[in-house]
Amino acid sequence: MSGPIHCERRGAVLEVTIDRPKANAIDAATSRIMGDVFAGFRDDDALRVAILTATGDRFFCPGWDLKAAAAGEPPDADYGVGGFGGLQQLPGLNKPVIGAINGLAFGGGFEIALSCDLLIVAEHATFALPEINSGTVADAASIKLPKRIPYHVAMDLLLTGRWFDAEEAHRWGIVKEICTPEDLLAKAWDLARLLESGPPLVYAAIKEVVREAEDMRFQDALNRVTKRLLPTVDRLYSSEDQLEGARAFAEKRDPVWQGR
Repeated sequence: MSGPIHCERRGAVLEVTIDRPKANAIDAATSRIMGDVFAGFRDDDALRVAILTATGDRFFCPGWDLKAAAAGEPPDADYGVGGFGGLQQLPGLNKPVIGAINGLAFGGGFEIALSCDLLIVAEHATFALPEINSGTVADAASIKLPKRIPYHVAMDLLLTGRWFDAEEAHRWGIVKEICTPEDLLAKAWDLARLLESGPPLVYAAIKEVVREAEDMRFQDALNRVTKRLLPTVDRLYSSEDQLEGARAFAEKRDPVWQGR
């Protein structure tokens, strides 16, 4: 795909690369393209895992394109089916997304990274939420971060807008792994291949359960699972793959997942 977003498909893995020099900032048009790309990934049964990264070795993404904003693009522009960056509000995205963070990720770029399921980052990657300095709110991060890391750490990052490095992000559990820039994509692809070989119906159920349970009491969420009220769980419990998992265990062999 030409333009600001490049896609490469290998087997059941889709690599999505942001390419908007100099800093990979995202305007509304780019966001709509990303939404279409990830909606296509969601809806393609042959695809199981996505990797999101960016070109260059300095910037992953600084978020909203402030040059476009200065030219009159409003902060509530039409960002497309998936919201800003194509991931944050995309309904029904029940497949794993790996973020391969190759440099600076701040503002909306950090929020897009938070929308990935797993993050592998280059050792020089740096993060921040500097929206306070541009007179706006880091809306998605204000919702997500206090639920994922200690409250006072999240508020420190949100209220001060300070920068923090890959080591601190790893310490708070935001990122899975830190590696050299040269190894970043290889590490992301190793993880993608591992997930590609796994049970897609189970992954879908995990993502839906986690998403739906976020604002529910434990027992209410568990009841929805055990009563098969979630579509992905109902499909899993009636699937050939669940029977295959049991048979493979009994026969002491690796399961062969068909996604049905």
